Amino acid sequence: MKKAVAFWSGGKDSGMALDRMRRGGEYEIAALITTVNAAFGRVSMHGVREELIDLQADAVGIPVHKMYVAGRGSNDDYVPALRAAMEIFKRQEITRVMFGDIFLEDLKLWREENLAKVGMHGIFPLWKIDSRELIREFIALGFGSVFNWASLV
Repeated sequence: MKKAVAFWSGGKDSGMALDRMRRGGEYEIAALITTVNAAFGRVSMHGVREELIDLQADAVGIPVHKMYVAGRGSNDDYVPALRAAMEIFKRQEITRVMFGDIFLEDLKLWREENLAKVGMHGIFPLWKIDSRELIREFIALGFGSVFNWASLV
């Protein structure tokens, strides 16, 4: 079985993508990669504490690699952290990287271009799947979701 790493925000899309990868049987997920804002100790995408990611990684039985990004998390901060993380996995002969992206073509292209610069390739198991189909699958598989209204304040 080939190895891959999975970008992990802790949200439903990364959870669904990981589930599809595991059920597909083609790849073993060697690590979850989470982008954490170093100043706040929170996941850049959703703002949850990094401890939640630790609990999720323990629950799915996959080690987590935290990719710390300084400052505001701009591309100037993000790209060097991405390259450093990818080099760690490339030295382990892992060249495939999973993302839970569904629709944002420009983001997908950006990811693919940046991965290619370090000899890596993206996998997008949810790409262009109808949202209604994904939510039906999400519910049928027994997934759940919690929304924190306080995070909007």
